[in-house]
Amino acid sequence: MISLKPQKGFLLVAEPSTIGDLSFNRSVVLLADHNPEGSIGFILNKPLGYTISDLVPEVSASFKIYNGGPVEQDNLYFIHNVPELIPDSIEISNGIYWGGDFEYAKQLINRGLIKKTNIRFFLGYSGWNANQLEEELEDSSWIVSQNSYDNKIIGKSSTSFWKEKIMELGGDYLIWSNAPENPSLN
Repeated sequence: MISLKPQKGFLLVAEPSTIGDLSFNRSVVLLADHNPEGSIGFILNKPLGYTISDLVPEVSASFKIYNGGPVEQDNLYFIHNVPELIPDSIEISNGIYWGGDFEYAKQLINRGLIKKTNIRFFLGYSGWNANQLEEELEDSSWIVSQNSYDNKIIGKSSTSFWKEKIMELGGDYLIWSNAPENPSLN
């Protein structure tokens, strides 16, 4: 199988063999940055039991909060597809933006101008030092995939995302799409 090189905006799909890692088992990560100094991403398919109003009471919305990764889990991060509404955001790729003026974003959410299909919040992020991600790719921990959803990935349902990505790979991966999350419990 031809392997893609990681790039900003691409997805990292956890290999089915990534079983013991609580953060990354069956994860799909959006790479928000990738350069020689390292990589940063957000896990797209690990919702937590919180909403934005649980963590930021002045926001009256029930947008889910996701586990972005094991780094700085006491910080809130967000990606979105409305840079014309949220100043100071940084483009990841294909109409997906990272961060921006959070105070302004809160006001727009409260006014109903930003919907859950426009923004996704994360506690923490996934981070790799220089060459660390490349080493994990060599160890077959991840599969690099293009983001065919572009900026619509923000509204993508998380419940079956990993399974969907594994099924897209076909071949030997198909058997893993229906395997239990922890095969030793089977």
